[in-house]
Amino acid sequence: MKTPFAATAVIIASALMASSPAFAQLTREQVKAEFLEAVRTGDIAPGERSARLNELYPNRYPAKQVKSTITREQVKAELAEAVRTGDIAPGERSLKLNELYPNRYPAKQVRSSITREQVMAEREEALRTGNYMANAETGGLCKDEHPSMHPAS
Repeated sequence: MKTPFAATAVIIASALMASSPAFAQLTREQVKAEFLEAVRTGDIAPGERSARLNELYPNRYPAKQVKSTITREQVKAELAEAVRTGDIAPGERSLKLNELYPNRYPAKQVRSSITREQVMAEREEALRTGNYMANAETGGLCKDEHPSMHPAS
């Protein structure tokens, strides 16, 4: 009983898809060429699987070529900057040159994400509430070490 219903559904779905403008614009030769290209590159799913052949067996198919979004000159400039700052790993080491030899390269400048005014406001708030370290040895906050200086708000 399910077979006639499934067959009818498949026929209706394929008729709707075939009548869409996207399919109407392709010729038989174009469809064959696209199919052959998909088979050649493994961009086709075998049977009921959801993974494609090139995902299941990547060593059997050529790797997909990725188009670069930057120019050759930009790549050269980035490489030159990395060499200048030591931000490049020599050989198969995991550390970069500026990490191996920090005295040979300029220190990296760290940009703050907050303004000077925000820092000053945070400092004033910490002084007012006693929420700053009073003793480096114990790591205690001033409000805990000297509760009389900072009454609870």
